[in-house]
Amino acid sequence: MDYYEILGVSKNAEKDEIKGAFRRKARECHPDVNKAPDSESKFKELGKAYETLMDDDKRSLYDRYGEDGLKNAGFDSSGPFAGGFGDLNDIFNSFFGGFGFSQRQVDPNAPQQGEDLRIDIEIGFKDAVFGIEKTITIDHLETCQACKGSGSEPGSRPVTCPTCKGSGKIQQTTQTILGHFTQVTTCPDCMGKGVKIQNPCKACKGYGRIEKEKNIELKIPAGVDNGSKMRLSHEGDSGKNGGPEGDLYVVLHVKYSEYFKREGVNVFTNLEISPAQAVLGDEISIETLDGEKQISVPAGIQSSQPIKIKGAGVPYLGKSSQRGDHIIIVEVKTPTNLTEEEKQIYKKLYEITMKKKHHEKESLIDRVKGAFGG
Repeated sequence: MDYYEILGVSKNAEKDEIKGAFRRKARECHPDVNKAPDSESKFKELGKAYETLMDDDKRSLYDRYGEDGLKNAGFDSSGPFAGGFGDLNDIFNSFFGGFGFSQRQVDPNAPQQGEDLRIDIEIGFKDAVFGIEKTITIDHLETCQACKGSGSEPGSRPVTCPTCKGSGKIQQTTQTILGHFTQVTTCPDCMGKGVKIQNPCKACKGYGRIEKEKNIELKIPAGVDNGSKMRLSHEGDSGKNGGPEGDLYVVLHVKYSEYFKREGVNVFTNLEISPAQAVLGDEISIETLDGEKQISVPAGIQSSQPIKIKGAGVPYLGKSSQRGDHIIIVEVKTPTNLTEEEKQIYKKLYEITMKKKHHEKESLIDRVKGAFGG
């Protein structure tokens, strides 16, 4: 068992990286969320790996001698969850400080907010521009209606924890290489609550919450972009001990458009025209966000010169009545595979152009001569 591999970090990972990895893995592996048969054992391994790598002395011994080195040095290798564990709120409130565990005491019987959730969804390019209503489905934890969140089978009540006698705390003495170390810790039997559920609720198996599927009507506003986040208050996991629900964060991924290129509230498209259209100008129908639209190409337009349609771009987020622009980049395309007639026309045009240039050159020389009296 490789502790670094369990957490998914490299052997030179900093403590902040280890903390972040533990948070992510804990959310995936906790038996409240992960119903796999081995989720409990995996979660205990995760706790053991985190506890070891967050302690400099333990980590140093582990890097050199592995788990045997920890045992030989007198460290307890059973891990923080050997005696059981509570929900994620209990764990996240207890961890992250000192040698990997916070000394700040959190009342496990106080109301606790439910966990925040995240869902990623994909929407079309124009759906992001104009907004859309979608039905999304999430799995979240809801308060068990059978036991009203208590975790006890209806008609039964929790009993005083025999391990801590109702205090929620126990005193532990650990033999280390520096001698005996005594500390007061949260009771592993009742996770600091002071009571134990003797007759767990059959519906939720004593957790007080049940994982359920839920449909949510999501209104995506006009003007969102790729990576935009929406926060739906109280749509996350239910709270504990009467606490409020967590929030749901929806991350939007906008499909790529081959035709439109978006930059902020402006959209760009390319338009190929012939040399004749560039010289003479033309009326051309193009696709815009609002459908087909007729635009005027002015005579004498140059390649890469833009044509702007004001107010035909993306709505400003929160101000849908205001929009950016649609900018058309004109590209003059040189024709190929000409017919003989077309070649003769271009040849004639070339001769006219060269004759015009020659005439302009002679005219310039005459003016220069005149200026110098010669």
